[in-house]
Amino acid sequence: MQPISELAQHVRGNLWGVLADIDDTLSSAGRITAGAYSALERLRGAGLKVVTITGRPAGWCDHIARMWPVDAVVGENGAFYMRYDANVHKLRTQFAVSAEERQAQRERLAAIAAKILRAVPGCALASDQPYRASDLAIDYCEDVPPLSSALAERIAALMRAEGLTAKVSSIHVNGWFGNYDKLSMTRRLFADEFGVDLDTVRERYVFVGDSPNDAPMFAYFPYSVGVANVRNFVGRLDAEPGYVTERASGAGFVELTDLLLKSR
Repeated sequence: MQPISELAQHVRGNLWGVLADIDDTLSSAGRITAGAYSALERLRGAGLKVVTITGRPAGWCDHIARMWPVDAVVGENGAFYMRYDANVHKLRTQFAVSAEERQAQRERLAAIAAKILRAVPGCALASDQPYRASDLAIDYCEDVPPLSSALAERIAALMRAEGLTAKVSSIHVNGWFGNYDKLSMTRRLFADEFGVDLDTVRERYVFVGDSPNDAPMFAYFPYSVGVANVRNFVGRLDAEPGYVTERASGAGFVELTDLLLKSR
């Protein structure tokens, strides 16, 4: 991981957009700071496309797509995208699997959750689980006393044993049925809503994140960035970002924003 200052000047000045994780990338200690929120607004005001790519639930993402200064949001680690079209006052949502499949999976996910809660003392169902459409989120350090990384991986292993895809974020372990992820739905969003084939222009976009569930994005984008706290997961990332900020969390996102906008 190179310092973000090493990102070439010609790259900074020719970007078309910034894609960002939310928890511990935009947020700091569980809060979106004024500086980080303003950074989203400044990027969009400079003509860059801004998309948040998060593990957070559908209920949150409806609000984010409508209210935040973003062009769209990918939620639940790739279960769907949402884009609010202000011209027609309509929120467009596209899911990876059908409503019928999601309904059928809910009872199975609830049963798996019960098994995990019994097997790993100290974890809990994520407080945002009622607002989720597709996945199971187990809290290992957001609203519970932090569990070890080994226990977070134990939760993920239990999910995989039940046939789920499982990813560890900085706060939750998320599991779902299907092989989608943040990257697959991001590519679909860009094709459907923006008419962009990301495979041909990925060097025109920066992705910034902080944890293992961001690894597909780190691997895909040549100019991927980790905020400084990504170092907490060194050795646990399937792919590392190419660059890293000096500052952590939301302050790191502001650092990246300032660097990019100075080059435009």
